Amino acid sequence: MPLQKGYYMNFNTLCIHGNDDKYDNTGAVSVPIFQTATFAHPAVGQSTGYDYSRLQNPTREHLEKTVAKLESGSEALAFSTGMAAITALMELFSPGDHIIASDDLYGGSHRLFHNICRKNGITFDLINTSDVSFVESRIKPRTKAVFIETPTNPMMQVTDIAAVSRLTKKHNLLLIVDNTFLTPYFQKPLLLGADIVVHSGTKFLGGHNDTLAGLLVVSDEQFAERLRFISKTIGACLSPFDSWLIIRGIKTLAVRMDRQQENAITIANWLRKQNQVSAVHYVGLPDRADYEISKKQSSGFGAMISFEVDYERTAVRILERVSLIQFAESLGGVETLITYPFLQTHADIPKEEREAKGINEKLLRISVGLECAGDLIADLTYAFKE
Repeated sequence: MPLQKGYYMNFNTLCIHGNDDKYDNTGAVSVPIFQTATFAHPAVGQSTGYDYSRLQNPTREHLEKTVAKLESGSEALAFSTGMAAITALMELFSPGDHIIASDDLYGGSHRLFHNICRKNGITFDLINTSDVSFVESRIKPRTKAVFIETPTNPMMQVTDIAAVSRLTKKHNLLLIVDNTFLTPYFQKPLLLGADIVVHSGTKFLGGHNDTLAGLLVVSDEQFAERLRFISKTIGACLSPFDSWLIIRGIKTLAVRMDRQQENAITIANWLRKQNQVSAVHYVGLPDRADYEISKKQSSGFGAMISFEVDYERTAVRILERVSLIQFAESLGGVETLITYPFLQTHADIPKEEREAKGINEKLLRISVGLECAGDLIADLTYAFKE
């Protein structure tokens, strides 16, 4: 986004000013909400560039162009939810196609793959994608894509995006990366070789736990054209008002991510000192095996922590005692939330599969917000007391 020839805005500035196209001449500082379903034609065979809001709306277009620039992509498409975005993405594939995906996935993705996509004839191998050689060993003649979360939800496994990209290019496969946890502020998968990036805009991009949204960002306009056709056909587009809420949230993305990460590091280190905590999963801990990979491909570690306590009763006590921290699903907002994955986000995954991944009755997940870290620790200290 040049101010003058050869000059490009810093990421923080781009978050605030976004796409530089103007849709009206009023001088409005805030992007207008074009709350309209349809647009009038100037004459037969002529168009303003907008015909019907399911196809495109100026407010949604502003959001899409902003996110495309933040992710260094060619185009972005906004959907009504993150799952709507992934559902549209799966329409790129046909019966008989095979996809390799991270085995530690958000429960909604797992549910979609196993209950909808498999019904439609798409097969999956869910594996630990941090082992690149293992990924290659599972490639079949009908394999079309590798779908990874990094860090994964909720066990925070890290996959080397560039290494998997070299593999997918070698075998002519698509590489899809869910970048919800780190956002383009901390990680840019397209620059590391990914073909498509997925976001639940509900989370850190929106940042206020007040709306649902999903985004796909592509590096190749060929994919954009196909996905636009799918989007307008399925119709799960993001509304003008919700587009505006995500635009507003993105304005503070950089400052929120910095503060939330700062709080998360403090809390992760505090958790490690608690006798009732047996494991802390946070990608910013230097003694993790994948710490160097995180440093290589990301500029930050984010605000998501999972930790395991000694007994189920300890987990239940923490959930029932926290007050400043709220026991709720979702993540990425200014408020700190604590989640019980085995009962909430991953409840639909069979018990044996959950437990094999470490998602058991003793595992809790925290999305760290913007509150004072000392207040959050005080709340946890009380909740931990027997």
